[in-house]
Amino acid sequence: MHDTQVKVIDETRQGEALDMPGNQTGKKLFLESYGCQMNFSDSEIVASILMENGYTTTRNFEGADVILVNTCSIRENAEQRVRKRLTQFNQSKKTNPSLKIGILGCMAERLKKNLLEEEKLVDLVVGPDAYRDLPQLLEETETGQKAVNVLLSREETYAEITPVRLDGNGVTSFISITRGCDNMCSFCVVPFTRGRERSRDPQTIVHEAKYLFQEGYREVTLLGQNVDSYRWNINSKGEIKDESKPTVNFAQLMEMVAKVHPDLRVRFSTSHPKDMTDEVFEVMARYDNICNYIHLPVQSGNSEVLKKMNRGYTREWYLDRISSMRKHIPDVGISTDVITGFCSETDAEHNDTISLMETVKFDFAYMFKYSERPKTLAERKYEDDIPEDVKSVRLREIIDLQMQHCHESNQRDLGKTFKVLVEGTSKKSDEQMKGRNSQNKMCVFPKGDFNKGDYVMVKITDCTAATLLGEVTEIVSKRA
Repeated sequence: MHDTQVKVIDETRQGEALDMPGNQTGKKLFLESYGCQMNFSDSEIVASILMENGYTTTRNFEGADVILVNTCSIRENAEQRVRKRLTQFNQSKKTNPSLKIGILGCMAERLKKNLLEEEKLVDLVVGPDAYRDLPQLLEETETGQKAVNVLLSREETYAEITPVRLDGNGVTSFISITRGCDNMCSFCVVPFTRGRERSRDPQTIVHEAKYLFQEGYREVTLLGQNVDSYRWNINSKGEIKDESKPTVNFAQLMEMVAKVHPDLRVRFSTSHPKDMTDEVFEVMARYDNICNYIHLPVQSGNSEVLKKMNRGYTREWYLDRISSMRKHIPDVGISTDVITGFCSETDAEHNDTISLMETVKFDFAYMFKYSERPKTLAERKYEDDIPEDVKSVRLREIIDLQMQHCHESNQRDLGKTFKVLVEGTSKKSDEQMKGRNSQNKMCVFPKGDFNKGDYVMVKITDCTAATLLGEVTEIVSKRA
């Protein structure tokens, strides 16, 4: 988990240099990603497609022939940061006139005209369903033309493409299981930038999980805008598409991945309260290698605000899901998302969010001020009428409360012993190692006779609000 409970929406990660087999063009690709885990996963698909067409990746944008920025539109500050970055990249054209700069993902679809024609910051714009066209689009730019493909698809899942793992720790990885979203939350741009929801063939997901395990990875996160609505071979009306094939829901898919190997941990993100079933909890309880952790965004603790947000559930329904979750998985770790200052939110409605947090006591949370996004239902229907200073005060109150709950949660773990997957060296000290327990809490402990990818038992001796500190009592298994 992040060391802070405030989610970093505009976090970036750069592609690392890789040795590539096959016929190489000699052209170097620099990839930079912003935003959610889905964007980082998409960048790995992009790298795979272009590597198949002879590109190598580089960490140095100044030496690149092609710069691609995978973008996020969920917050305005993320878009502004991308614009500044594109301006910086364009300075490189003074010394490298043949350099091609492209923008991918959500921001690409939403702002294609601005970026191409008005601001002239990019040479190509490619939406999240058009990555297969990248080689052709890059060829078009060689003639001096601008290249664009932002068409959304109802079918594209990139199911058969094995993503290139960029800049990872070699231990944990993501597997996309769905693309797009059908939920239409009033504050969210995702349905407009990523299109309708579609589920990926479960056999390709299992195949990718097996491949990752063989490559030494020991944890996968099943990724989707709403993993709980995963439905294979079932249409939006609940009808079977092909009678000759089995249907698979999310709980069944998770079980299929858990069976790949007992040493392959399984996580998932993100869940939606309106779609989360007891069957998911039952499968989690059945398999030791499915982590006891659920990220369940609540957004608000008030039913009227939730209705305005078009979330599809009430406060009472959310609390029922929490109760059932803890009944099936008593030691489950729970995190959430909270938005403060949504349109016309009153002090009383804000206090309902506070009281829900007091009731649930989340282990950690990602918290935001409401940021109005163009083309959303909220922009068209509601006024963003909560003053920024009020939003800030409410956000500060929520953050302070959550930090208190985080610390209390970690204090309850003092003296306990957890099975931890070693992920690498701690950021703060080369003499310390780090890894997460099943509940997704980061544990830090002294170096020993173990390496990344090993499982160790860690007894917790101290903690901060963000981290558990402990000592290794046993090496459970070593990565071959």
